[in-house]
Amino acid sequence: MKKLFLVGALALFGAMSAQTRFGVKAGYALSTLKLKSDNVSITSDGKSSFYVGGLVEHKLTEKFALQAELLYADLGGKTTEEESEGGYYVKATGKDNISSLLVPVSAKYFVANALSLSAGFNFGFVLSAKSKITVDHNLPAEYAEFINGYEGEDDYTDDVKTLNVSPFVGAEYSLSNGLFFDARYNFGITNMVKKSEDGEKAHLNFFQVGLGYKF
Repeated sequence: MKKLFLVGALALFGAMSAQTRFGVKAGYALSTLKLKSDNVSITSDGKSSFYVGGLVEHKLTEKFALQAELLYADLGGKTTEEESEGGYYVKATGKDNISSLLVPVSAKYFVANALSLSAGFNFGFVLSAKSKITVDHNLPAEYAEFINGYEGEDDYTDDVKTLNVSPFVGAEYSLSNGLFFDARYNFGITNMVKKSEDGEKAHLNFFQVGLGYKF
């Protein structure tokens, strides 16, 4: 009886192991910040960055699977303002860098052996939030010091919420050798402003595309 139990346990363990795969992934991220107050609404330009991390996939059936990931991503947004008159110009560029630890959890449906569609929630934990403003201009020297005073960096980590929840949809194409390609879009539903005094809201949306390998 003990031998039969041991054989059964080993068989069950083998079946579970066959259905669970681990992997690594990395790729390109394009993120935007949508800012709102009582009277103003601004959507930043896209900020190009990267993400990298690992995953575990567990197949429930031939058609369905669950997947969890742990990723590091450098997200945020970028804004540019430019004015010119009389041969002079001023160009100010602002960049928000929001470093985050992402925990996406998704359900996957296999349309075919190699192609799957997914939907889930991305739980983003903000590690740091910083902004940097740079100014380029050709103004006379008497104005340069005033304009250059707008340049600098600001750490506003304490002003944003630590947790940013984003539902997402995506697709994945896998090769027989373990290599796969995926893409997804994350919808920022969390207002990231910790304390809003004048109706301020900030939502972070981002697109991801990359490749990975499952062992």
